[in-house]
Amino acid sequence: MHRPKIGIVEDEIIIADSIRSVLMNMEYIVPEPCSDYKEAITMLHLELPDLAILDINLAGSEHDGIAVAKYIRDNFDMPFIFLTANSDAGTVARSKLVNPNAFLVKPFQREDLYTAIEIAIHNYYGAKNVIPGAVARQYLFIKQGSQFHKVHYEDILYLESDHVYVCVYTAQRKFLVRTSLQQYLDELDEKVFIRIHRGYVVNRDKIDKISPSEVVVGNKTIPVSKKYRDNLFKQL
Repeated sequence: MHRPKIGIVEDEIIIADSIRSVLMNMEYIVPEPCSDYKEAITMLHLELPDLAILDINLAGSEHDGIAVAKYIRDNFDMPFIFLTANSDAGTVARSKLVNPNAFLVKPFQREDLYTAIEIAIHNYYGAKNVIPGAVARQYLFIKQGSQFHKVHYEDILYLESDHVYVCVYTAQRKFLVRTSLQQYLDELDEKVFIRIHRGYVVNRDKIDKISPSEVVVGNKTIPVSKKYRDNLFKQL
């Protein structure tokens, strides 16, 4: 079953880390929290979360959480939840303009957060009759320099681990991303993208040749380790 990915925009580091820890214990996928508008926009494009948790007041930022919410409404198809320490009429009135999927007042309980997330995801994606996340989405955005490149899953040949980076190979080019293979595996369809080695994940549909010790994908010969061999042949 797909594990929803939750993005966090919260300028208080201790609170952000606490929320992330709670969500990860609930088995959600949670990228590093963002503390301002610029970081939030980058995170949204790179991580493509299933839901965002937005603090309304972002200290030191020209734009607040409501501005982030407006950007989401204009550019993404996803729900978001507002967090705020202020539940005054003015804040509530401004937040209503962007139609949040839930509104939590600090401090809140773990159970309140979980309930808000699950109901928001269920109502938003259920109404559209789609599955949230990677299974429904057929692409990702990869940042190279100052640009975001849209890469469809079906175009990925294989992924290669390179220390703290992952190289994503398509037939046209190679992308270098500072992340881990496991993070990609958490997002990709495990029936299509198969780990065959500690350092390699391949697109099953792109395998041209196979033997007990190696596969050939896009003219690249990739080793198959004993640890992953049985699962590879089972998937094929």
